[in-house]
Amino acid sequence: MKEFELKNGIVIGYKKNPDTPRIALTLNIRINKEENIPGLYQMIARLLLQGTKKYNSEELANILEINAIDLAVEMKQDYFSFRFVCLNEDFKLALEILDEIVKNSTFIEFDKELIKLKGEYSAELDSNRAKVSDEFIKTVYSGHMYGNTYTKILENIDKLTQSDVINAYNNILNSGKKVISVVGDIQEDELSDLLNSSLADIPNSATQNDEIPVCTLSEQKISEINKEDASQAQIFQGWIVPTIDSTEYPAIAVMNTILGASGLSSRLFLELRDKKGLAYTVRSAYRSFAKSALFHIYIGTEPKNVEVSLHGFMDEINKIKTMPVSDNELESAKNNIFGRQQFITETNSQQANLYAHYAILGLGFEFQQTLIERIKSVTPQMIIDVANRFLNDKYVIAMIRP
Repeated sequence: MKEFELKNGIVIGYKKNPDTPRIALTLNIRINKEENIPGLYQMIARLLLQGTKKYNSEELANILEINAIDLAVEMKQDYFSFRFVCLNEDFKLALEILDEIVKNSTFIEFDKELIKLKGEYSAELDSNRAKVSDEFIKTVYSGHMYGNTYTKILENIDKLTQSDVINAYNNILNSGKKVISVVGDIQEDELSDLLNSSLADIPNSATQNDEIPVCTLSEQKISEINKEDASQAQIFQGWIVPTIDSTEYPAIAVMNTILGASGLSSRLFLELRDKKGLAYTVRSAYRSFAKSALFHIYIGTEPKNVEVSLHGFMDEINKIKTMPVSDNELESAKNNIFGRQQFITETNSQQANLYAHYAILGLGFEFQQTLIERIKSVTPQMIIDVANRFLNDKYVIAMIRP
């Protein structure tokens, strides 16, 4: 993989994959300030594909469809992601459209998009699983931007105005750090010329003026939703743990795979579902952002099994705190992670997205290989150490049951 800079200092990560018919580009712009109204950044992302000075929303949709350009804008926890995939011969056109969206979006369909957002989020919360997940994240990240869940957004979104959206986007565009990754069959000099004639005139701050605080959890919190028509109980239990740039991340990732992220072979699945018959679904997950990472366990079970399920969580956690994992289990967990890493980088689009994700977090475009090497070095004692340090009594439990 090669790197070069545009005239405005934006760093480009470029990987040439010969003889592939489609080129993928990802532009990430870092968010460095919390939104003052929950839902503000979600509205920005939704409106960025709803019309520009050159194209209205229908014209924009038509030109993308006719030319088979798959273009998306998404708000992540820490950045906005603009990405497209197109046929090699249409790369210049796709770049021109992206350039137009980034610089000249009008946000004129604010009212229409606001109504759509409220309808979609309300419908999503009809699901008990979504409702308790919302409650869990909102409780873990109370008072932080990461905790602006669907319910928080619906409570506050009517305070939002079109001018709020425009001002916030301009601030992000003018002050946010930017990275671009491109993967496909294109020559480096051609790519450099095209990018320098388009995106090289947007502002790019050499230093990141980051005002978003780090998340902490100082006490145990339990939140329960009682819903009489719930046919099952659903439980989340989670801890704030170190992020992906920490030395502890590889050991926690392996621990997560052993406990519940490896599907049918995971300890939680085997113990709580297969042996004890407690679960419809049980798993664990480890999600890392710039300012926090969250390890959590989830189970869907019969309402009468809530307490025994929570005890089951703690039994498995106590085992991993005290008993070294076997060499076979450790090797299997590592291979599971390596397999998933390979799976998420099969296409040009997946590669461009992952490279840009790591780069915008300051880890470098090629961090994936570094991560794999660190995971290879994880030992049973390292897993015991991180389990004892971070799976403590400062956790959040959120559940829904009749």
